[in-house]
Amino acid sequence: MVARTREAEVPCPGCAVVSNRVHSTYGRSLIDTPVGDRPVLIELTVRRLYCENVRCSRRTFAEQVEGLTVRYSRRTPAARRVLEAVAVALAGRAGSRLAAALHTRVSRSTLLRAVMALPDPAWTVPRVLGVDDFATRRGQHYGTVLIDCETGQPLDLLPGRDAATLAGWLREHPGSEIICRDRGGSYADGARTGAPSAIQVADRFHLWQNLGTAVERSVSRHNHCLKEAVSRTDGLSSDAVADRADAEREMSPIEARIRERHATVHALLAQGHSIREIARELHMGGNTVRRTARATVPEELLSGRRQRRPSQLDPYKPHLDKRWAAGFTNAIHLHAELQELGYRGSYQTISDYLRPRRRRRICVVAPAPPGVRQVTGWMMRKPEHLGDEERRQFIAVLAQCPELTALHRHVRTFAEILTTRSGQHLKDWVTATRAEDLPGLHTFATGLEKDWDAVVQGLTTRWNSGPVEGRVNHIKMIKRQMFGRAKLPLLRKRVLLTAARPTTDSRR
Repeated sequence: MVARTREAEVPCPGCAVVSNRVHSTYGRSLIDTPVGDRPVLIELTVRRLYCENVRCSRRTFAEQVEGLTVRYSRRTPAARRVLEAVAVALAGRAGSRLAAALHTRVSRSTLLRAVMALPDPAWTVPRVLGVDDFATRRGQHYGTVLIDCETGQPLDLLPGRDAATLAGWLREHPGSEIICRDRGGSYADGARTGAPSAIQVADRFHLWQNLGTAVERSVSRHNHCLKEAVSRTDGLSSDAVADRADAEREMSPIEARIRERHATVHALLAQGHSIREIARELHMGGNTVRRTARATVPEELLSGRRQRRPSQLDPYKPHLDKRWAAGFTNAIHLHAELQELGYRGSYQTISDYLRPRRRRRICVVAPAPPGVRQVTGWMMRKPEHLGDEERRQFIAVLAQCPELTALHRHVRTFAEILTTRSGQHLKDWVTATRAEDLPGLHTFATGLEKDWDAVVQGLTTRWNSGPVEGRVNHIKMIKRQMFGRAKLPLLRKRVLLTAARPTTDSRR
């Protein structure tokens, strides 16, 4: 398209005095948005005019066409807005490929500069502030995301997740009345220092997560009860199951090493040695020695990942045992029989299960006892969400161990306090747990008492860190789009701008 400006008076950009005295003309090439799947190039002739004001510092000036030209720009404002939207949504290389499909050749660096040149979205200091951490490089570098919990709008991304960073931001932006955070001590200290008058709210999800960790620690102390529960359901004595278990497996090298290390560390502690002396003597890390010293029995150090996991074959093992005892030992035929019964696993799983019998190592293989994590999951889930078989095994475990029965009762009570937001009963719950021999819950209750006010607020008010967790997932998505290579300034700019972009449906 070839065009030129009209003969009209134009105000000087320096003094605003209008002029129509032409000094010269020159041509500009402007890239516009495509029309009819064709690229558009505007060859525009513009005028350079004299400034009529003798006191103005400008002798001449070039006229600008409103809505079409910008000083030093080779694209129209409409084309620039399209590229900015592409850059915010896709950033560098991906945005460059999409721009090529839109008949615009642009480099990834140009798109990144366009993103960084955009202003941050406007916002006011929120009444309810949400704080959480996110990983810029998992396990090494972390940052802090701040959002408005009432609207979900991200406000800022800060480098680091220490108390000083949050406290400094709160001093620069005073006015938040409520701060929703996780159970981390650094954010509690930062909020207390930067906004002393703000009410802190501990997130309910993190409270439930902390309780799950305490429950798993308590269940691991009674790992022997899980095996005894299986023996009761099979109709065998605990001694027979113990003998059979010893015959079926030998202690793994990892378990033997953990038990030996537990005995050695506790023996040195009994002699009066400190954690640092033991770590130096045994050539071990201080955290490893400290974790071993806190464990009263070796079972607390044996996590669920070292236990046998559930298998698709578990419901069909009694049928295999009966067929094997009856003399049917062909694995191919047994596989076909189980498929008719609904088995969807592979033939190799059946072959692996029957291999010890073929080698005459054992006569009957008992079903594996439920693992620590499996029992913890049963205890943390709602009872009505358990299957029939899971409920049967769980009842057998609770009947075998009074401590686990008391633990389950306290878990359900805490779940009711959490779901109904009746934090006024939390003190009674803590007192009841103190009366039981459950060290895992005692540690959890001690943690609640250290952060009591925020915990009570989290269990009585409707505010939580759910919107912040959703924004953290948004940050992870943007990081994956840029293959984890974006530095914090670009990541921050894209997070703020993508959240501020309006959707096609204004009702969302």
